[in-house]
Amino acid sequence: MNARLALPLLVILILAMMVLPLPPVALDVLFTFNIALSMIILLVALYTRKPLDFSVFPTLLLLTALLRLSLNVASTRVVLIAGHTGADAAGKVIEAFGHFVVGGNYAVGIVVFIILVIINFVVITKGAGRIAEVSARFTLDAMPGKQMAIDADLNSGMIGETEARKRRQEIAQEADFFGSMDGASKFVRGDAVAGILIMVINIVGGLFIGMLQHDLSFAQAAQNYTLLTIGDGLVAQIPALIISTASGIVVARVGTDQDLGEEMVGQVFERPRVLYTTAGILAGLGLIPGMPNAVFLLMAGLLAGLARSVESRPPPVDEAAEAAAAAALEAPEVSWDDVAPVDVLALEVGYRLIPMVDRNQDGELLKRIRALRKKFASEIGFLIPAVHIRDNLQLKPNGYRILLKGVEVGTGETQVGQFLAINPGKVLGPIAGVATTDPSFGLPATWISAEDREQAQLLGYTVVDASTVVATQLSNLIQSHASELLGREEVQGMLDHLGKVAPKLVEDLVPKTLSLGLLRKVLQGLLDEGVPLRDMRSIIEIVSETAKADSSAADLIEKIRIGLSRAIVNDLAPGSREVSVIALEPNLEQLLMQASVGVAGGEAGLEPGLAEGLLRRASQLTQEREAAGQTPVLLVAPQLRQLLARFLRRTLPQLRVLSHSEIPDNRSIRIVATLGGQAT
Repeated sequence: MNARLALPLLVILILAMMVLPLPPVALDVLFTFNIALSMIILLVALYTRKPLDFSVFPTLLLLTALLRLSLNVASTRVVLIAGHTGADAAGKVIEAFGHFVVGGNYAVGIVVFIILVIINFVVITKGAGRIAEVSARFTLDAMPGKQMAIDADLNSGMIGETEARKRRQEIAQEADFFGSMDGASKFVRGDAVAGILIMVINIVGGLFIGMLQHDLSFAQAAQNYTLLTIGDGLVAQIPALIISTASGIVVARVGTDQDLGEEMVGQVFERPRVLYTTAGILAGLGLIPGMPNAVFLLMAGLLAGLARSVESRPPPVDEAAEAAAAAALEAPEVSWDDVAPVDVLALEVGYRLIPMVDRNQDGELLKRIRALRKKFASEIGFLIPAVHIRDNLQLKPNGYRILLKGVEVGTGETQVGQFLAINPGKVLGPIAGVATTDPSFGLPATWISAEDREQAQLLGYTVVDASTVVATQLSNLIQSHASELLGREEVQGMLDHLGKVAPKLVEDLVPKTLSLGLLRKVLQGLLDEGVPLRDMRSIIEIVSETAKADSSAADLIEKIRIGLSRAIVNDLAPGSREVSVIALEPNLEQLLMQASVGVAGGEAGLEPGLAEGLLRRASQLTQEREAAGQTPVLLVAPQLRQLLARFLRRTLPQLRVLSHSEIPDNRSIRIVATLGGQAT
């Protein structure tokens, strides 16, 4: 909490110094703090191994420039008010810089100040800004190649998703850093210009105030106010020069594992041949008459001694290579830990869809996935595994795909920030946009902008946002593959949950009555036929009462369906005592009964011509019932229900097959069509 408050308080105090008068003692403390801060920044820059290690530097440039300007304003106020009293009017620090640094000569002080400003403004700041500008441009140009390299390492298994995400973030931060440094260099440049203007204003203003208000002579006023102004300017420009130097070092730094001092010594003074050659040249110059022989010969001797010392050292040990070799020798054998488990449910998205699934950006799709898992659990009766979401740069930028146990079961494209206008078949007119197809239901659709959303709704389109498109397709696929998502862990979880309220019921069932595997097969069969598992207690009770040692999954499914008939029929015809059904034509029913007689388990096969005609007519009747807004239901004899349900399930999953024994006593039926004959 203290660290969070420190920066806002510091900024407020800096701004307050421009308004509030400060005594000379406070100026001494603040000028000393400014010099110390600049030295700290320079040393941090020297020991930084790569630019991103000092990512806060652009902000520091702004704050230090603001601090110097605030101190200039505060010291200017003191100089102009009390400058006639002497050289120590603005504090001891300004007096020391005005006398000791320039020897008390204000003409020399002006020249030194201008030279420092030119060095800072023209040489260091301009060069650092140019390096930052070029580095930012090159970094942006290199981003696609670096991204591809990261993807290649990720796909090859050299790095994991966490490391890949970290590297991508570093690339983005690097581009942002150099862009910020390019802009931050303008602060230092403006600070140098402001320093020159403040110096001129102080000198001119001091002359007028000293001569007109305090009756000083021109020479005395010039001596007092100019020395104070020069001292003030130098005490601000020297830290500015130090920070500008740090700025140049940071942007010119090439990231390595060594700090700048180690790197410079290693690359410049670790080559004996270079040192010997330089020593020979200096020795030759030292032998020329008229040259400062002693200095040249002394330096040549020092360089030769340094070369000799470097040459006599043992060769450096490549610790990294040795560590790599040792690691290779000690590398563990391949184990089961190297086998990555396959996600039961996964959603892969292109890079433009990442904001939809990013927790830091409050991705809307994440909320919808959580909501659909909750809805599925409440409607179907068990909790599906979590959906593993990851980005995949091999997909199209706006593309996505849904995987079930590592196998693609659905794919599509969506447009972030746009809306999908779906044509349900009864719209009043076309709408402008990009034509496409709804991935969930295959209906014609159009991607439109947010501005056209209301118009599309008025025309009769069903309008959904991008995240809803993905969530709807995912929901439909989960519903259609519900039986595959029900594993042993999920079945055991359902039993454990039921065991909290009916422990004896669960205890008597597994494994006393039937195995967990057989129970899972029964529940999967119910899901394949569209029967939810919400009433797990009734299902377990029916199984406990009817299961025998030789009971098959198919037999148990039929008995459970009869026991749950009230719930099954209510789902098909809610709020109505009459159930509209499609019946089998008597001749067709008799033919099918003959085909199923004597076949074990009802696994009868249909003659190809009969199967084709039956499927064609069933498809026609199903479409008619759906167009009328009703759930298509085929009512058959109990002996034929399994046969026809299994035959029609793959092609017409929306056609529900019921047996006569599954119609509750309080419900009546109305035959609206016959399969194998004409509609009635």
